[in-house]
Amino acid sequence: MKELQDIARLSDRFISVELVDESLFDWNVKLHQVDKDSVLWQDMKETNTEFILLNLTFPDNFPFSPPFMRVLSPRLENGYVLDGGAICMELLTPRGWSSAYTVEAVMRQFAASLVKGQMAALPKRNPRDLESREGINLLRYVPTWLRTRHDGFVFSHHMLLIVFKLVNAFLNQY
Repeated sequence: MKELQDIARLSDRFISVELVDESLFDWNVKLHQVDKDSVLWQDMKETNTEFILLNLTFPDNFPFSPPFMRVLSPRLENGYVLDGGAICMELLTPRGWSSAYTVEAVMRQFAASLVKGQMAALPKRNPRDLESREGINLLRYVPTWLRTRHDGFVFSHHMLLIVFKLVNAFLNQY
């Protein structure tokens, strides 16, 4: 994939990429640069967090459809990151997406939104919590068509997280 080669050539070490299970459609991206004047940078410095780890899952028809992007760590609050790490930005919706966008451009836009949204880092999640990385990985098994549009109804990542929370609460009762 050309995108992967272009990122490897970045001179400013803005981001780095690792393939998940050697799949070109599933990337873990480390965002190494955050605005040093932001609350998030201060929080990251206090907790010795060197980068923000994101997961990008690309649909089969990428670049004509946006990737699904979520924050794996650290846990962030405020701004455009929902509970569980899903990122809510118009840029990542079918309506806001352009096939001309590159992964680097998306990551730079996300980095800018961290400051605009006054993002802050929170303590680590309880690993048994559904919003933990393991719980959010369930989203990987939700079909792409369901994550975007079904019978004229748009399913947001936030709505899917609510469904997962309800299922988790139900299962924990028994």
